[in-house]
Amino acid sequence: MSTRRLVEIFEALRAIPHVRIIRIGSKMPAFDPYRILNDEPLQDALRMFSTPKKRIYLMAHFDHPRELTDAAIQGIDQFIRCGVICVNQCPLIKGVNDDPDVLADLYRELSFIGCPPYYLFQGRPTSGNEPYEVPIVRGWEIFREALRQGSGLARRARFVMSHEIGKLEILAVDDNHIYIRCHRAKDAAVRGRGMVYKRNDEAYWLDQLEPVDAVDVPALAYLWPYTLADGPE
Repeated sequence: MSTRRLVEIFEALRAIPHVRIIRIGSKMPAFDPYRILNDEPLQDALRMFSTPKKRIYLMAHFDHPRELTDAAIQGIDQFIRCGVICVNQCPLIKGVNDDPDVLADLYRELSFIGCPPYYLFQGRPTSGNEPYEVPIVRGWEIFREALRQGSGLARRARFVMSHEIGKLEILAVDDNHIYIRCHRAKDAAVRGRGMVYKRNDEAYWLDQLEPVDAVDVPALAYLWPYTLADGPE
């Protein structure tokens, strides 16, 4: 988007009193950091609309440590200097970052530059994505090992799935089950609820999993210390 169009959007959102956070999801900081570095009007707009009580958040999309070039790091620094809070979200991609060492390195470097990891997304089963699919169980193992290698801010990421029912977090995998919680949902009755599925090492999407009766899974008492129906977001 042009800076002019971005400013129009910022102005419209800031005119709504209860909208206090503006989130920008963009791959631009990775492949063209000069979009922010060479655009002083954009920098001025970010300073104007990201205020102490109403921040702009940048959801950057760095997928591999090699994308953290000197220019990209300078770009993130410029966002921060303009008052923007920076975090990173990326999909798990076969052949790119489906390696715990690579993911751990990415998470460490992101935390060092002030853009800590926020979400690791399970890849959606959209057209053309099949060569890059990573099964859920394998993704969980990669994610957990990457977190074990880091510390502090490098361990803040959540392994999630943007499904049609809502934003789902993959909480744990054991020998028999996959444990998932719904953070956001269009159906309020589902929001905050825990869901349990039979472990399937080949499945890469929720629709390929078979649900089980949550009451019969003792581990839920540790995963969800609140009621399944009324858990917090």
